[in-house]
This record gives sequence, structure tokens and C-alpha cells, in this order.
Amino acid sequence: MQLIQENPDLSAYLAADEVVDHGHPLVRETAARLAADADDSYDYARRAFEFVRDGIPHSADSGDPRVTWRASDVLRLRTGVCHAKAHALAALLRAEDIPAGFCYQRLGDDGGGHLVHGLVAVRFRGAWHRQDCRGNRPGVDAHFSLDGERLAWVPDVESNELDYPVLYAEPHPVVAHALRHARDREHLWKTLPTELPLRGGR
Repeated sequence: MQLIQENPDLSAYLAADEVVDHGHPLVRETAARLAADADDSYDYARRAFEFVRDGIPHSADSGDPRVTWRASDVLRLRTGVCHAKAHALAALLRAEDIPAGFCYQRLGDDGGGHLVHGLVAVRFRGAWHRQDCRGNRPGVDAHFSLDGERLAWVPDVESNELDYPVLYAEPHPVVAHALRHARDREHLWKTLPTELPLRGGR
């Protein structure tokens, strides 16, 4: 889909902050290790994606009650929900000067309601490409791709699911607040947003 940059300055999608802390030694070390085996920046981005997708279990799949939100903590503790894993992937990409941003979907949940799902978009060939590093499981088969999206889910508009078009340089503040203040994953499920404003809204 066509993404709308929240910030027109591309350098914002390379910046470090408290969440995407790609200056942290663990992030730098992990990035250097992945880059050492990569042929080029595309290969590095794919390796970083697969490392986060496969090497850091989604906490709901593993049953881990801990909530992570800072990229370095996701890498250190090796756990996180989709949003936290997206923070880690963005940090690894930015550590190697590859622009990365955050985008979201509104999807149905198992209880008949909705949830906001977190993705990363990476910039190659002059365009943004969405990637889902949530982690595969039966019924979920996401892959790194610049030639057509290979995401975990395609929203069903008849079920009020949707793709949000805004590409954020920083994690959406509502999502970030919920992650920061969650006591555990059970608490997080009660406080994560079920929808986001359609246009940028902070």
C-alpha cells in the first residue's frame, strides 16, 4: 500500500531515541554480527528481519508474561509482542543506516473485538516496503519481501479491519505508552489501543 510519511524528513527514520536505541552496545553488536555475513544492505535487512522474526519469540506464542518496549531490552530478554519486535527490527535497520518506520493494522482479535498490530516499513529502491516480524506459527507465514507484501495478515474490510496509511518515525505514542506502563502481558492486552486515528493523530 502507499504509505504517508508522518515526517517528510527522511533522516527522522534513521534517528535514535529512548525506544529505538540503536546506539546501545547490544544493538550495535547484534547489527555488526548480522552485517558481517551479509552481501549488501538488502541482504542485511533480510537477515535482521529473520533474526527478529525467528530468534525472538512473540511472548503470546511462548507464554512469556514479560513486557518489553525498548529495542535493546527486546534483544537482551529475547521476548516481545509485535510492537516490541518492530522496535527491535527498526533499531537494527537504522544501526546500518537503513531508513525504517512504524506502521499499523487494525485486526480482529479472538474475542470478537479489534487490536492494533505493529509492522515495520523499510526503504529500498526509493519506496517503503512493509514487513511483519511478529513471528510465524501455524496460520502465519510472513517473509521479508520488496516484491509484493508477505505479511502475516491481510485486513478484512468487511470485519472493520484496515491498514493505517501513516508511516511514523517513532512508535505511535498510544502504543508506546501502553507498553511502557504494562505490569505484564495480561495487563498489556487490556490497555493496548483497539484503533488509531486515521490520519497521523498523536
